Amino acid sequence: MRTQQTDFWSGDFGRDYTVRNTMDQEAWNEMYLKNYGITRANMNNEFLHSLPRDFSILEIGSNTGHQLHALQQNGFTNLYGIELQFGAANLAQKFRKDIHVVQASGFEVPFEAGNFNLVFTSGVLIHIAPDDLPTIMGEIYRCTSRFIWGFEYYSDSMAEISYRGNTSVLWKADHASMFMRSFPDLTLIKKRFYPYINDNELGNADCMYLLEKQT
Repeated sequence: MRTQQTDFWSGDFGRDYTVRNTMDQEAWNEMYLKNYGITRANMNNEFLHSLPRDFSILEIGSNTGHQLHALQQNGFTNLYGIELQFGAANLAQKFRKDIHVVQASGFEVPFEAGNFNLVFTSGVLIHIAPDDLPTIMGEIYRCTSRFIWGFEYYSDSMAEISYRGNTSVLWKADHASMFMRSFPDLTLIKKRFYPYINDNELGNADCMYLLEKQT
């Protein structure tokens, strides 16, 4: 499935994004501390501490693999990712030991239904056009046998915002509620807002959520 947004992220802007965000894990953790006052590893532990470390986990939109590496640092061992942008996927394959990243689209995930115990996104659904969200959410739902986990910009209602001077590439919304409306067998296990510590006047916050399929 090809969209305006897939063209945007697989092109020059996506490659520039990868260059800007390629850093060592220490600098990446410092970025989380600066933005939220907490490391991503600690966020992960708050949500996933009780899960078996051999759970199969898939990230949709893994870029160069920072999120997967953080999960590896949390002790998870069965980690996979798909990434639309060829350069980012190649870097992940080169530098992320024992993490399996392939080039693919979240609209057409190249795995069988229920193949993973947990499927997640981090800052990816915000870049999917509202009309296309049902497709990628359906793929996430299809591929997980149990959990859906996400960390995305949050708004009570769908709201487009400009991204580095570009339009039609970034929206914030309540993605957890959207998942549950689309798939009534999903139950909310945990939800937490992480406000930006240097952005108090605007009141912006990102939302992490964990959903479970009821079988």
